[in-house]
Amino acid sequence: MNLDIALLAGDGIGPEVIDQAVKVCNAIATKYNHNINWKPALTGAAAIDAVGEPYPDETHEICASSDAVLFGAIGHPRFDNDPSAKVRPEQGLLKMRKKLGLFANVRPTFTFPSLIDKSPLKRERIEGTDLIILRELTGGIYFGERGRKDDGETAFDTCTYTRAEVVRIAKKGFELAMTRDKRLCCVDKANVLESSRLWRETFQRMEKDYPEVTVSYEFVDAVAMRLVQWPNSYDVMVTMNLFGDILTDEASVISGSMGLMPSASVGDKIGLYEPIHGSYPQAAGKDIANPLATVLSAAMMLEDFKLTEEAAAIRAVVNKSLDAGIVTEDLSEGGKSYKTSEVGDWLAANI
Repeated sequence: MNLDIALLAGDGIGPEVIDQAVKVCNAIATKYNHNINWKPALTGAAAIDAVGEPYPDETHEICASSDAVLFGAIGHPRFDNDPSAKVRPEQGLLKMRKKLGLFANVRPTFTFPSLIDKSPLKRERIEGTDLIILRELTGGIYFGERGRKDDGETAFDTCTYTRAEVVRIAKKGFELAMTRDKRLCCVDKANVLESSRLWRETFQRMEKDYPEVTVSYEFVDAVAMRLVQWPNSYDVMVTMNLFGDILTDEASVISGSMGLMPSASVGDKIGLYEPIHGSYPQAAGKDIANPLATVLSAAMMLEDFKLTEEAAAIRAVVNKSLDAGIVTEDLSEGGKSYKTSEVGDWLAANI
């Protein structure tokens, strides 16, 4: 297979972890006789520094003309610490999602047998966890009308959803549930928010089209509690943009490290694959960042191209590295640790 992949390393540790994913994908391409054409492009703070725009038109053209996007991370403290900044790296991410039509974030949460005791949660609560949170990405409060009143003392952010936006994310949720345990949870705040009542009403209307799927409806505050108490009670969870942003980070502690969890943002035409961690600027350039989430994101990308054997090979070598203790310092617990680049080299060699 010939693949054109846009490569957006971004900021902070993004370039370092992306490099390791490229090593692993190139090893896979060699082993399974594929050809991957990597197409680098700027985004985030790096793009602001270069051209003044966090998601330049040139980057969009590269992404839109590619088969998929492999993405590192964006963000820089100088923007985080400046509330008055008019241009921010995160604006590029929102713009990219909107322009590429990436309306659904697919974030799996699972445990690694060799690392289960590194989780802050008890083994008996999390063992065997295997769930997916499907987060709506291009609507809701992040894209609604916002501003300050004339006196500057009142700010507002508006959460708006159309039924069409809810239908398309719900459809993906139901279809995903059909490939798994056929359980779907609609996470909302329908007891308070009108937008959530639209969500719940839409899901209820669609239930009849998927009679094999068992559907539950839960308020987001209750889910925030139950997600750490009984994560095994969930299979596929679908929720709006803001709630999904929070719940997916909460779910990441189940595995024991944010450096282990991959994700995908998908639409009707193209997918973007990225680790869930941020740019971690304190570690940038030190060759200490955990690359496994980015490598596993690349596995998700190959899976979506129906390259199931190749994706399985990546997941297998990641598990092998964990079992063998070929890990970065965040997972070494004071024992021997390896550099980011060394982990990437080991994974590629073992492919």
